[in-house]
Amino acid sequence: MNFLRGVMGGQSAGPQHTEAETIQKLCDRVASSTLLDDRRNAVRALKSLSKKYRLEVGIQAMEHLIHVLQTDRSDSEIIGYALDTLYNIISNEEEEEVEENSTRQSEDLGSQFTEIFIKQQENVTLLLSLLEEFDFHVRWPGVKLLTSLLKQLGPQVQQIILVSPMGVSRLMDLLADSREVIRNDGVLLLQALTRSNGAIQKIVAFENAFERLLDIISEEGNSDGGIVVEDCLILLQNLLKNNNSNQNFFKEGSYIQRMKPWFEVGDENSGWSAQKVTNLHLMLQLVRVLVSPTNPPGATSSCQKAMFQCGLLQQLCTILMATGVPADILTETINTVSEVIRGCQVNQDYFASVNAPSNPPRPAIVVLLMSMVNERQPFVLRCAVLYCFQCFLYKNQKGQGEIVSTLLPSTIDATGNSVSAGQLLCGGLFSTDSLSNWCAAVALAHALQENATQKEQLLRVQLATSIGNPPVSLLQQCTNILSQGSKIQTRVGLLMLLCTWLSNCPIAVTHFLHNSANVPFLTGQIAENLGEEEQLVQGLCALLLGISIYFNDNSLESYMKEKLKQLIEKRIGKENFIEKLGFISKHELYSRASQKPQPNFPSPEYMIFDHEFTKLVKELEGVITKAIYKSSEEDKKEEEVKKTLEQHDNIVTHYKNMIREQDLQLEELRQQVSTLKCQNEQLQTAVTQQVSQIQQHKDQYNLLKIQLGKDNQHQGSYSEGAQMNGIQPEEIGRLREEIEELKRTQELLQSQLTEKDSMIENLKSSQTSGTNEQSSAIVSARDSEQVAELKQELATLKSQLNSQSVEITKLQTEKQELLQKTEVFAKSVEVQGETETIIATKTTDVEGRLSALLQETKELKNEIKALSEERTAIKEQLDSSNSTIAILQTEKDKLELEITDSKKEQDDLLVLLADQDQKILSLKNKLKDLGHPVEEEDELESGDQEDEDDESEDPGKDLDHI
Repeated sequence: MNFLRGVMGGQSAGPQHTEAETIQKLCDRVASSTLLDDRRNAVRALKSLSKKYRLEVGIQAMEHLIHVLQTDRSDSEIIGYALDTLYNIISNEEEEEVEENSTRQSEDLGSQFTEIFIKQQENVTLLLSLLEEFDFHVRWPGVKLLTSLLKQLGPQVQQIILVSPMGVSRLMDLLADSREVIRNDGVLLLQALTRSNGAIQKIVAFENAFERLLDIISEEGNSDGGIVVEDCLILLQNLLKNNNSNQNFFKEGSYIQRMKPWFEVGDENSGWSAQKVTNLHLMLQLVRVLVSPTNPPGATSSCQKAMFQCGLLQQLCTILMATGVPADILTETINTVSEVIRGCQVNQDYFASVNAPSNPPRPAIVVLLMSMVNERQPFVLRCAVLYCFQCFLYKNQKGQGEIVSTLLPSTIDATGNSVSAGQLLCGGLFSTDSLSNWCAAVALAHALQENATQKEQLLRVQLATSIGNPPVSLLQQCTNILSQGSKIQTRVGLLMLLCTWLSNCPIAVTHFLHNSANVPFLTGQIAENLGEEEQLVQGLCALLLGISIYFNDNSLESYMKEKLKQLIEKRIGKENFIEKLGFISKHELYSRASQKPQPNFPSPEYMIFDHEFTKLVKELEGVITKAIYKSSEEDKKEEEVKKTLEQHDNIVTHYKNMIREQDLQLEELRQQVSTLKCQNEQLQTAVTQQVSQIQQHKDQYNLLKIQLGKDNQHQGSYSEGAQMNGIQPEEIGRLREEIEELKRTQELLQSQLTEKDSMIENLKSSQTSGTNEQSSAIVSARDSEQVAELKQELATLKSQLNSQSVEITKLQTEKQELLQKTEVFAKSVEVQGETETIIATKTTDVEGRLSALLQETKELKNEIKALSEERTAIKEQLDSSNSTIAILQTEKDKLELEITDSKKEQDDLLVLLADQDQKILSLKNKLKDLGHPVEEEDELESGDQEDEDDESEDPGKDLDHI
């Protein structure tokens, strides 16, 4: 407040005394008036004065206006006036046409008033609650006021909204407002809210912002829409740029597929308005945000694949090859396609198959390269084409091979009807335009990046320089142009190409050194004291010479490593050489090129370094420095150590392969052992089931025996009771004796009959279980088959163990040979302690692996022995069960024969019983005729005897009941 008073006092031209008094009176009315109409009129008057007398109204009325917002929420009209007044005080938009000093002063006023307003965080929370009001006169000025607060002091207001309950969610509701002016201003509010705040960006994204914004863009006509589409695209960029969480959410929500209609631009005659160009430019930038090289590789790769699958890449390539597209849109489309295909093999393969709609059709790559080497094309377009070509070859060995193959003699079109990519690159490499030279050299270097095969293939390329002269190699032609003293940009491009070509390729180094003029040229360039412009060329020459030393295989006697280092020491000096080498990384344009892969230069003269080349310099600068200072003895020792390590590495690799094979065999054996265990468990389960069935049969057999004994006792007691009946002393005694004899015979037959019937019933019940016994016999047969299979598998395991033992013996023998070789080598050459440690470590590793293999083999043998013992026990159990089943079958056959005999005896007994009954009746009749009375007990006995005979006639009933 003191600052504001100072500003007010320091103004040379302020309001008249009457206006200040008027503002004071209006503030008093707002503060003291009891009638709502009076307060409303006073706030309306303050609003009208707030634009012209911003400072005075802000100083005197802000506190009263905030109080109105708190107390008069029921009246939307006064709330609207208060919000408008606060907006006029805080906003700087009304001061755009005044002088610079006044504008700067108004900006200070806006930030100071904003600071006063947000000093009490409750004021921002109150404003957020007012935005929930649907009344237009409240919500719209509230949106504008909050947007102005965010523009003035964004981070502070963002933090207050972030900690406010449901603060962001309330603002997201603005996108669903049916009134377009509020919805559009809501988009602007969210732009200011999400700027540079990752936490708010995540909340807004998870409040379904992507869905709503894409719906608005679609409703407005995609790229043909107005400025609302532009605002929505800017908000989408705020949400996605440098926010990996939101990018992943955008991809997983299938929102990439909804971007495809944006690039359906229609026919070439539809026209390109300025707003459409702006919209498409922002849409292309949004695609690049998702596939930026600075994103995590996994996220970029998944977005690239999604863009290919939904047809977005195809749509972009259609724009790329279309006619009538504005130059800036075409340039940005090329850059976008570049990053969509960068490092993604599927997308790179598709791009290689794209053809331009020409007659005859030409590959898109060839058409783009024609623009790159054409000096009449715009500079930004040529840079974009170079970036596209670099991205096409990035981690794409297949594409690199296709480009290099167009330069080889066997693939060049002899008719000359079509031009290839390789021919265009060579044409640009040797043209008179230095920018074409640089671009072609860098493009060709990317065709060799991290690809030793193509570096060797490019050595075969021959160029016809003039009629009548023999062809020269591409490598020789590059060095020839380099020595002719062309422009710096051309020489830098050629030197970068040669350094990339010779690095990690000893054959190319040999070819380069074979030309006797190359080394003197490089040493002469490095040794001279030239101006600052030539220092970069001197540094690159030093790098090329250092590469020729570091990757030299000493195949040329006159240019061995030691001789080249001696030459440097005599002609240049080691310290001077290292100083010149350091000029590269100290150049002002080196750090700029190392930041981003895209070649983004303000003008052609800044086009000096390539991004990938800066990585190569960083990698080689240190090792070349060490190589220059190393002595010849150290080089020899290092080479010997390398050879020794390579030999031991080969031996260790051989043993690793053998151990890997044995690991696979052991794994197979483990699987077979687990299979045998499972089969063993199944067999044990089957045997247990069979034993339980046999025990059940035995229990049933014993139960039937007990029941038969009880029936015999019952029959015996019944006979004793029957013999106690008597008639008369003489004949009755004789008859009684005859009856007793008959009854004894009957008792004997009856007992036999009962026993046989019980046995018949037992057999009937056992017949039902006979099928079970047969099935168990079948199971036992299956078990015997499985036992046979187990025997075969055990034999296979034994054979595999024997073969493995042989291999282990071989490994031990080879280990002894390795130890002997190591001892011999240690005696003959004193290798450094580090090498001996490595050899001992590797040998110990091999011994450890061998001992582990022997231990595992021993464990497998023990497991197989245990399995064989279990198999023997199972076989014994099966044999005992089979013998038990055979005994039961024999008893069953005997019982069936006895049943047949008992049936015959039963029939005979029935006949005898019938005769005896007739005899007894006739004897009773005789007794009655003789006058001897027959007692009732005798009749009852005869009745009982008849009942007994009836029961004996059907003995199966009792057995069935049992």
